[in-house]
Amino acid sequence: MAKVWQVNPDASDAEWEGLAQAATLLNNGGLIAFPTETVYGLGANAEREEAVQRIFLVKERPADNPLIVHIADLAQLPDVVANPDELPAPARRAMEVFWPGPLTLILPVSDRIAAAVHPGTDTVGVRMPNHDLARELIRRAGCPVAAPSANKSGRPSPTLASDVIEDLGAEIDGVIDGGACKVGIESTVARIGDDKAVIYRPGGITREQLQEALSIPVELAPQLTGEATDAGNVPSPGMKYRHYAPDAEVHVWWGDGARVLVAMMEFIDAHPGKSLAVISERPFAGRCKSWAPAPGEPYDAALAQHLYRLLREFDRSHVDYILVQGVAPDGVGAAVMNRLQKASAGRVYSV
Repeated sequence: MAKVWQVNPDASDAEWEGLAQAATLLNNGGLIAFPTETVYGLGANAEREEAVQRIFLVKERPADNPLIVHIADLAQLPDVVANPDELPAPARRAMEVFWPGPLTLILPVSDRIAAAVHPGTDTVGVRMPNHDLARELIRRAGCPVAAPSANKSGRPSPTLASDVIEDLGAEIDGVIDGGACKVGIESTVARIGDDKAVIYRPGGITREQLQEALSIPVELAPQLTGEATDAGNVPSPGMKYRHYAPDAEVHVWWGDGARVLVAMMEFIDAHPGKSLAVISERPFAGRCKSWAPAPGEPYDAALAQHLYRLLREFDRSHVDYILVQGVAPDGVGAAVMNRLQKASAGRVYSV
């Protein structure tokens, strides 16, 4: 069973007991789950092929699904990226504005990085997490850290240490419990050139934020717009395969709020005897479990932060269906709806 270190992210460095032990295990080829601002990651030394291969084994992750490499500071960039001094100016600008933070950049990969991290490509996703514990762990480990979400592949991503233990506790070396993740959905993944940026996975940094900061066009990859059906070798995780899905069947409606509620009620009436849960903008009255954000809390941000936790909680209560009120697919809503599209296997309805 994985060793668990409970670490208060608001405490001083001196009180962060357990990080030194976890960092040593990580550097030596162990698998350590750790919190970031987005979700919990499952970390391995990105320079050790056998350690990276173990990530795929314990997650039951397809070998052609690339990983993101996490760094503690810009001094580590040359360990991960080939010719970092030659990066396009807009990519450098993105680092200045959004790092540390939930933005992953697709960059030319250094030959120091294990081949399994970037299967079939000459690029690698790199990010600097906006989480003190994560960066301190990476710094103490002394190596860049390859880290997908710390869950079984296809399951909802973990935003609590208990989620990690539920999925992987018997198969990894340790878990740093730093409390709940604040953003709740994965990072935005983008390739940024001199003349344009392309988003491969929407996430915690919005298209609008990138557009404003970089002053170049920001496009969505064809796989996100439905213009490409064969992903082939992909530069980013989240572009292939089933993701973020609970055991319960998920259905999503978005559009006019009143019509969404009518559609949900019609679905409930059409499924007598079934156990259901509802995630909606306002408290839902009906014969089902339900969740709504606190009064005054923006629904799109709250849904992003709590979505994976709710999917897991409702699964534990063995509901048959989870009904979700979606959001407009712009701003952070683009990332939320991307995750719901995958979690629901495309059962998303506009009303």
